[in-house]
Amino acid sequence: MNTGKHNEHASLVDPFGRRIEYVRLSVTDKCNLRCFYCMPRGFKDFEQPEHWLTYNEIERVIRAFTELGVARVRLTGGEPLGRKNIAELTRRLTALPGLNDLSLSTNAVLLDRYAHDLHDAGISRINVSLDTLKPERFRTITGGELRPVLDGLMTAKKAGLAPIKINMVAMKGINDDEFEDMVEFCLEHDFTLRFIETMPMGATGEDAADHYLDLQEVKRQLAESYDLIPGVMPGGGPARYVQVRNTNLRIGFITPISQHFCESCNRVRVSVDGTLYLCLGQDDKVELRPLLRAGITDDALKAVLTEAIALKPEKHEFRDKPGQVVRLMSMTGG
Repeated sequence: MNTGKHNEHASLVDPFGRRIEYVRLSVTDKCNLRCFYCMPRGFKDFEQPEHWLTYNEIERVIRAFTELGVARVRLTGGEPLGRKNIAELTRRLTALPGLNDLSLSTNAVLLDRYAHDLHDAGISRINVSLDTLKPERFRTITGGELRPVLDGLMTAKKAGLAPIKINMVAMKGINDDEFEDMVEFCLEHDFTLRFIETMPMGATGEDAADHYLDLQEVKRQLAESYDLIPGVMPGGGPARYVQVRNTNLRIGFITPISQHFCESCNRVRVSVDGTLYLCLGQDDKVELRPLLRAGITDDALKAVLTEAIALKPEKHEFRDKPGQVVRLMSMTGG
């Protein structure tokens, strides 16, 4: 990873004093699974490929961000491994001065095929969505098959990708009997485990709200079986970690509803069509694609990004206005 320091004096600071140093970049809104809390089963209203940012356009945007102090980028989707030649984009981004951490979120269905290429191209750590270890339950939640995901995880481990973080959405009445099983799975394979609360977003929001589970309850449940001590984990995300005593296992809790982390938010999102979203739970946005295709200069692009950060809201309002955000999670980027 290129660790050039020409950005060390630049920074993006929002109106609330938060330094923005992390971009979550969606490279596609399409996905080969249909997790009910993310995308409705019959959904087909995907962005047209000609509206996707090209790799050249993505590189320009991320270079502008890094020159303004962004050091972390995560590739997301949809399912980012569904974008053709994703390893090529990875190589181009890892070459950017100032980008110190390039990671990827995936459902791992295609990971068996791409893990070695991703590692060779500069991806070190990955997050894998996995809500259950039961094949039938996996099919119910996602509409897909569990075996390719498990195969992908094992290949990623052999390829040297590390850390591998398992993201498990905790859902009342769906997988709340599997939390200890997932802990044991991660202990066995030296994975990190992170629990995530469901969020009321878009057409899937009502279904997700029906299964909402406060992660403080999950932590209490795990504490009955494991000796949990305070833990830390490098990364730019919002998880609060504990560690299982006398093991390397760290367990993170991502709590956008019960204990929001807005006061320390350091990230923005860029969707596949080049829309810059300033908050996952608000509609503040700036459309970059028309500017890129109209020939905006690099300096003007950086000025637009700087002005956009001034629009970043103080917090989301998932609790107060649960129906406010109508776009799907897959459209925003994970």
